[in-house]
Amino acid sequence: MPSKRYKKALELVDVAKTYPLKNACEILARFPKAKFNETVDLAFRLGVDPKHSDQMVRGTVPLPHGSGNVVRVLVFAKSGAGADAAKAAGAEFVGFDEMIKKCQEGWTDFDVAVATPEAMTEVRKLGKVLGARPDA
Repeated sequence: MPSKRYKKALELVDVAKTYPLKNACEILARFPKAKFNETVDLAFRLGVDPKHSDQMVRGTVPLPHGSGNVVRVLVFAKSGAGADAAKAAGAEFVGFDEMIKKCQEGWTDFDVAVATPEAMTEVRKLGKVLGARPDA
């Protein structure tokens, strides 16, 4: 037995009709809302044969509102222009001595680590700590 929400959504759509993408998105936005984060899957028929190397389709698409994942960036930079530039670019953690000490103690609450050239002499010593994570 279909739910009330499903029946209301069915009233908005003519199943026999094909909708252009813009109209389909507008109709989808009018669907009754659920009590969880809803997702939409899109499938495209590109008409290519992946067995032929000249017809391979690869690439990425930037989404207008991002992917939803927040990347936490750690920048090893001595105070000055490098540290200021990292903060201006949106790095969550910026520092040198204190960040090296935290990493030596096992702190890994970040996704990406970047170092300025002058900080690399000390950061290279953290290779075992910053190397491949076992959960990755």
